[in-house]
Formats: sequence, C-alpha cells, structure tokens
Amino acid sequence: MMVIRPICQNDLKSLYRLAEKTGIGFTSLVSDEAVLQKKIDGAIRSFAKENVVSPSNEDYLMVLEDSTTGDIVGTCGILATVGLDEPFYSYHLGTITHASRELGVHNAIPTLILNNDFTGCSEICTLFLEENYRHSKNGQLLSKARFMFMAQFPERFTEKVFAEMRGVSDENGVSPFWESLGRHFFSIDFKEADELTSQGNKQFIAELMPNNPVYVNLLPQEAREVLGQVHKNTVPARRLLEQEGFRYENYVDIFDGGPSLEARVQDIRAVRDSRLCLANIGQPKGLCNTPNEGCFYLVSNAKVVDFRCILIQRSIPPGSAMTLTQEEADSLCIINKEPVRIVELSPYSGH
Repeated sequence: MMVIRPICQNDLKSLYRLAEKTGIGFTSLVSDEAVLQKKIDGAIRSFAKENVVSPSNEDYLMVLEDSTTGDIVGTCGILATVGLDEPFYSYHLGTITHASRELGVHNAIPTLILNNDFTGCSEICTLFLEENYRHSKNGQLLSKARFMFMAQFPERFTEKVFAEMRGVSDENGVSPFWESLGRHFFSIDFKEADELTSQGNKQFIAELMPNNPVYVNLLPQEAREVLGQVHKNTVPARRLLEQEGFRYENYVDIFDGGPSLEARVQDIRAVRDSRLCLANIGQPKGLCNTPNEGCFYLVSNAKVVDFRCILIQRSIPPGSAMTLTQEEADSLCIINKEPVRIVELSPYSGH
C-alpha cells in the first residue's frame, strides 16, 4: 500500500537519492546531504509543534512510502509561510501604456515587475515522484494529501496558498528565460543561480536584479514563448492543481519564468469537500477488486505528528461512518472509532 507520512531521520539516504533525480530547476530538493539534513530537522520540529494558532516558519515535508517494500518513492511539502526570514522574489506580468494623442499611438506594453507579493503566504512545494511509480494515481495521492493536512489543521496555514511551478529548460538545464534576462545581470549559469537560492543565499538577487520594469517585447522570442509555461515534466502537476481550483495570476519565477499558481485554501476542492467521519474496522461494503471499478477516495487521519494519508477504492459511496480494512486502518495508524477525513480523489467521479 502507498502511504503518505511525515519525513523522519531515517529517510536521509532515500531523500538524497530522490534529490539526485530531480534535475536542474528543482530548487526545493537539492542533492546536498547537509542541506537535506537541515530540511529533515526542520520538518520534524514543525510536525512536533503543539498548540499552533498561526503559521510561522514551519516546513511540513512528507514522503510517499511503499509499505510493501519500505521504499521512499516521492516527496511533497508545505511551507507555512515564505519571505519572513529572507525576501521572496517573483515577477508580476503587468502592463504599461504608452500613448501619444498627437501621433494617434496607443500601445499597451507587457512588463515584468520585481516584487515580494507572496511574502507571508503558505506555499506547497517539493513535489517529486520516482518515474517508475508514476502510475496508479500515485501522483494524485502525493499532490493532494497536502490538502487533507491543510483541511484538518487550517490554523497552521495562511488564507492564501501558492505553488511555484518549474519553468521551461532543456535536458542540459539551459533556460531560455534565464539566458535572455537573468544572465545579463548575474553573469552566472542558471544551474549555479538555482543552487545558490536553494541553499538560502538570496541576497544576491536584491543586489543584482534590476528594480525597473522589464519590457517583455524587448526579450527574444524564445524567452517570451516560455513565460508562464511549465517544464514538460511539470505539466501533470499543473493540471492537478488547476483541477483543485488553483489559478495562474500572472506571477512568474524570476529565474526560469515558470508560473506561480494560487488559491484561497478554503476554495481548494479537496479542502472544501472533505469531511470528517468515524472509522469502523471490518469488511467494507463495495470493496473493489479491479482498477476500473468504483471511485477513489483520499483518506487521512486527524493527527499531526503521526499524519497519514492513503488512497482507497469503493463502489459504494462512504456515509457518515467509514469502514476500513485492518490493513487500511494500520496504514493510517488508527483504531476503531477514531476520526478520519475523506474526500473524492478527483472532481470528476474518481476518473
């Protein structure tokens, strides 16, 4: 069974192995043991915090474990806030109008303006799934389990949440947007700039990035074409978020031009539609034996430190009580009559 759980100290080697596979442009997971250990330590502290009434610098990093093999095959995370300790930069794609009544000219020019508009917001991040596990709705479980945690513990997050999506780059890690803009101000490779930011060294952005608007029509066509577009490997992740209610509001990454998607937490479909019920342990009615039978449901427990989320399949919609098999209950770390949170996996009848 595939189980989402908080990361723990024993996961360092597995996390490093996953980080080696992410590729350039994936700043929230870098193959550096010291950085990853710091990330694990921070996540363990975050999950251990009690009586949280408002979000601060918590980092809730989770992993997807194959309980059959014990292998860690994916990660997902939520940052409670960004930009409080160090500035969080993005570009906003806006418009400046140039007009001359005398010449009869009226031009609306798209511009990129450096900003810190996401300061203090929660961010979902660090979504990565091993290639040979990209099937059986594992990607949806990995992405949407975070919303179950947010639904259960809304006080730990801000009203608005956003996700920075990986922008376009080639197999060598060359970003058309970076080559056309960032390189002129930083004089370093995209990979090096990426590594610096992933290690928390962001002061150089404020020191070197132009504060004046960047006129988009002065950029080469290859840079304009990738503005607000995602890396080919990120297309499924973007689609999942948009299904849940996330929208692109013209904010892009300052390095690769990838889009930021945002939503109000309470408007996210999995948060809004999820409900609590009591778990019965026994033989469920409507247990499915084939992949095409019935609907898929996310089920999570109501715990912080021992948070768990799994995917189940039923042909009969669950009612006010949720009957789980012993294996499902064990995976969720619950006993009979404990509360669980449940929601349909997708807004389209589980398909």
